[in-house]
Amino acid sequence: MSNHRWLSIPLLICAVTLGGCGINNIPTYDESVNARWSDVQNQYKRRADLIPNLIETVKGFAKQEADVLQQVTEARTKVTQTTISPEILSDEAMFQQFQSNQNALSSALSKMMLVVENYPDLKSNENFLQLQTQLEGTENRIAVARRDYIQAVERYNTELRTIPGRWWHKFMYAEMRPKATFTTDPEDFETPTVDFNSDDKS
Repeated sequence: MSNHRWLSIPLLICAVTLGGCGINNIPTYDESVNARWSDVQNQYKRRADLIPNLIETVKGFAKQEADVLQQVTEARTKVTQTTISPEILSDEAMFQQFQSNQNALSSALSKMMLVVENYPDLKSNENFLQLQTQLEGTENRIAVARRDYIQAVERYNTELRTIPGRWWHKFMYAEMRPKATFTTDPEDFETPTVDFNSDDKS
């Protein structure tokens, strides 16, 4: 019994020493990235779930804006039908395709909301106002979720590239790969334009 106690002391010291050297940082940061990514997906899904009711409400007041509504519908379909592979966070091409699809939906929604400005009755409709509020809240949640994810990825990727994390990565976590993150395109800052003077409006 006494021998076991003495043997456990060096093991305890070793564990404490290794822990202080950051041996657990990589898996800990990896779990943080996964949690933040899950939140990003949840918020994007929340937005996608709002769109059908939003489209139907807008259609009731602006049927002649069929092209804009169709763009939103098609963009949403592409987003919801895309299979999210578990490997997406370590595959830059897959991740960028995910972002491209979401950006296309954001752009289509922006155009639709610009169209709404031309329909005062729609802008004052109670159902539309509720949906608009929910959409705005969701867009804010998406922005926060993306920010938190970007920060988590930055911490994780930095750990893989800097000492001592780079050592632990090489000897203990060689299978762990850098994570992809969101980028900002110049188009994201451009305001979409919609022609309100179409001859087919009544």
